[in-house]
Amino acid sequence: MEKTEKTRYSDSELKEFKELIQGKLKSSREEFLSLTSSLSNPNSHGTEDTSGAYKTLEDGSATLEKEQINQLAARQKKFIDNLEAALVRIENKTYGICRETGKLIQKERLRAVPHATLSMEAKLKQG
Repeated sequence: MEKTEKTRYSDSELKEFKELIQGKLKSSREEFLSLTSSLSNPNSHGTEDTSGAYKTLEDGSATLEKEQINQLAARQKKFIDNLEAALVRIENKTYGICRETGKLIQKERLRAVPHATLSMEAKLKQG
């Protein structure tokens, strides 16, 4: 008896996902560098010669903006880490296999969320 259900994606399918992930990694790394460089170059607005009250408001605003950029950078770094882990799974030929059910994750889901490790079925059960 031959088993009809696929247990893993073919090498050509994995290659397609690898190219998709590498493209996302490239743009994600560029975005991450942009965020981190904006953190290391604060005060590009040139408010040195403005009045004291305005400067205090500006400092508060700059602090809030810096926190938001830090959060975005942290989120971007996590995304990059997840994409890199997905590339390792491609190399190991375990990419696209749900870590809960052991079944293949749908291609549509992987195209939308290329670092997914759970099928929609398992994700929905998590609540």
